[in-house]
Amino acid sequence: MPQLDTSTWFITILSMILTLFVIMQMKISKHVYYSNPEPASMKSLKQTTPWDTKWTKICLPHSLPLR
Repeated sequence: MPQLDTSTWFITILSMILTLFVIMQMKISKHVYYSNPEPASMKSLKQTTPWDTKWTKICLPHSLPLR
């Protein structure tokens, strides 16, 4: 029975790994990575309500005794 010639296996496996590495690098380099999403700068508009400008009386809850 003839013996299997394994003298070329090393260069074959090495070239295969190198080729896969190059192909993966090319695929990754073509991928578009978006920057971190940032919230749009929305200027909050201060809505004026009638009670913003007036003094309002704070009432005690009914459960507390009056002094």
